[in-house]
Amino acid sequence: MSSDLSSSLLSFLLLLLLSFPLITSGSPHYQFIQCLLQRSGDPTTISKLIYTPNNASYSSVLEYTLQDLRFNITSTPKPLVIVTPTNVSHIQAVVLCARENGLHLRIRSGGHDYEGLSYVSVLPFAILDMINMTAINIDVASKSAWVQAGATIGELYYQLVTTDRTLAFPAGVCGSVGIGGHLSGGGYGSLVRKYGVGADHIIDAHIVDVNGRLLDRASMGEDVFWAIRGGGGNTYGVVVAWKVNLVSVPSNVTVFLVQRSLEQNATKLVYRWQTVANQITEDLYILGVMGKTNSSQTGSTSVNITFYGNYQGGVDDLLQLMEERFPELGLVREDCTEMSWQESNLFFTGFPANSSSQLLRSRTIFRKRSKSKSDYVKEPIPEAVLDKLWNMFYQVEVGFLYLAPYGGVMNRIPESSIPYSHRAGILYQIGYFTNWDEDSSIVANKHINWMRNVYRYMGPYVSKNPRSAYINYRDLDVGVNNLYNTSYEKASIWGRKYFGDNFDRLVRVKTKVDPSNFFRNEQSVPPALS
Repeated sequence: MSSDLSSSLLSFLLLLLLSFPLITSGSPHYQFIQCLLQRSGDPTTISKLIYTPNNASYSSVLEYTLQDLRFNITSTPKPLVIVTPTNVSHIQAVVLCARENGLHLRIRSGGHDYEGLSYVSVLPFAILDMINMTAINIDVASKSAWVQAGATIGELYYQLVTTDRTLAFPAGVCGSVGIGGHLSGGGYGSLVRKYGVGADHIIDAHIVDVNGRLLDRASMGEDVFWAIRGGGGNTYGVVVAWKVNLVSVPSNVTVFLVQRSLEQNATKLVYRWQTVANQITEDLYILGVMGKTNSSQTGSTSVNITFYGNYQGGVDDLLQLMEERFPELGLVREDCTEMSWQESNLFFTGFPANSSSQLLRSRTIFRKRSKSKSDYVKEPIPEAVLDKLWNMFYQVEVGFLYLAPYGGVMNRIPESSIPYSHRAGILYQIGYFTNWDEDSSIVANKHINWMRNVYRYMGPYVSKNPRSAYINYRDLDVGVNNLYNTSYEKASIWGRKYFGDNFDRLVRVKTKVDPSNFFRNEQSVPPALS
């Protein structure tokens, strides 16, 4: 292409992209887009992947993987530009052009960020949306897979169930979560007691660093490779793809669901569960969900505990095991169903046992206005405390606690193995969740304040010094960075909650690879001198 023709094409593409009154030739995002068109080597292709507010598809692209509708309101800051790369060179151009033009960058894979930090910023910003980077390549012989960051864990599970249902990956149960962000924070699910968190099984990665270089494990070095496996997203570079080891599961597992009300000894069952679920065989994962149920038939409301079980074996063995170790639950054969492990993740998220595995590929099932928090429990919570907790569920329409058991292999993996430090001595993790339908600040504040009250009530009975939290259940209440200049002292307040003693090593890695703190958000690990 001649230089005259190239210049004319760039001008024409810029005119199409930027015919919007807020965009001027001197603005950072004008310069950013011009830089992208020039660096790409193929301006016609990349122009189709750039969305500005004047573009008819801008809103649909922004909202498609925006999972928390709490941030889908007019007052929420919107990106000046969205770029949806289809190859590594596009990602490299975005990083370099954003850096050169002083434009803040947010990186989004599945959009399940509980505080919207992958697609919202108070600074003028662009979104690098990985929605087109979804390739999954499974190698059955080596029991491994390369998974691009924009793929969801459900898409990986779907490929596994259609390729070899005896292979699994120990990540979360919610299929619409993007694997790029999920593994950046650890990633636990129903195999956590037998195989650990998802990030424990990463064996290689491709990232684009602050200088636009594409690096693998060998070229990034072991310190960076350690940091990206659980040290939080949008901190050390852009993860393009993960290489993961897969694990073995039976072709069919056994799942169960048992719900008990207060009248059916729910309090005593939860108390007993605390001493059983983390000690029982690693082949059995029993998730507890405390919350409120509204009956559509009677119109009545009650609080209850629901136990979801996933056993790596058959029904007969499970029934015998439960009779020996947890007879109080009263599990019977009618409570149990056999299915593939991959499909069991749908069951754990509330779908009927006969649901199509195609649902694993859906990205928009759980879009709600919501707020979340997390805790880790090291000593059984007394029955009297649980008794008072039940009454708090009546204060909002939807509020519940996930009780996820640990133990097993989690007691044997060192806390420093990867940044995810919540290991030995943890009985279970608590996930606090509430959601609401109304687009109302009054309703939102009611639910958020409810959660803060429950969280405050639970304070004396969970981990202390620090009160630990899970980075993938991001919670700005535990502390935030100043996006312009973050101090180590302020960041360490929330950093030690998420990473324990691993925080200092993360800071050292960040200082080495991104001293100017280009990759940052309100809860990203800062360099030491920023």
